[in-house]
Amino acid sequence: MKTTTPAERDMQQEATATGRDTRTAVLTRSVRANVPLRKTFVQANAGGDSRHGPLKDFVTGRDLRGLKAYLLIVAACSNGDNGWSTTHDSAVWARLMDIHENATDQSARTGAWRALLRLRERKLIDCCRSGTMITVTLMREDGSGRPYDRPDGKTEANRYLQIPAAFWTTGRDESLDLSGLALFLVVAREKNWSAFPSEKAREWYGWSADTHDRGLKKLIALGLVERREHYIKAPLAPLGFTKTHQYKRTAIMQPRRPRKKAASAGR
Repeated sequence: MKTTTPAERDMQQEATATGRDTRTAVLTRSVRANVPLRKTFVQANAGGDSRHGPLKDFVTGRDLRGLKAYLLIVAACSNGDNGWSTTHDSAVWARLMDIHENATDQSARTGAWRALLRLRERKLIDCCRSGTMITVTLMREDGSGRPYDRPDGKTEANRYLQIPAAFWTTGRDESLDLSGLALFLVVAREKNWSAFPSEKAREWYGWSADTHDRGLKKLIALGLVERREHYIKAPLAPLGFTKTHQYKRTAIMQPRRPRKKAASAGR
């Protein structure tokens, strides 16, 4: 039986794609500078029985792996080149989710499939296996189980936020815990310099004020979000005003502007 020398093992390790390499390849293939995500995934529109979106279940269920996987699936499928679907070997799915780093090959493959099944249970995707190949198909972001279509922003139900591809390609996703990632989506959902009071977290999003505050602090510490003080006139307050904080994404996490097409010859 042929044995692998230490030098050969080093060469193999150096040539092996990392999770970030794989995520970058997926984004490059989908040819997207920004990934669109319906705002209803984060928070339901006003007027219903609850303002909670599907994001709540990831946070309360402590499913960081599932949330990261879902966002990558949206990135991979939302260009529509393959009918809102994408197919990869289960080992590639595992690498996309970084499961391979601390698991055997078979355990990583199983972990990836289980994460996808949780997304299917939440009616955010459909998925099927054929041998080691797994095909995933996007469904509507609101968890209704309806077929996916790309949001166009023309109606309340089709308004969307955008996540720049740099979020993955520069490894910003790797440093975020669950509260940080959830609050990143919350901030991305709103206009620049919006307020996100923690006392409204339970009502608006479905998680605790502590989770809300931890997420915002994490984003500031990592340089993904900026914060500023904002004063509001309050005639009945002791000082005549109240102070709040407003937030916006930093420049690197703002949606990328589409490149202008080259001028036609002769113009």
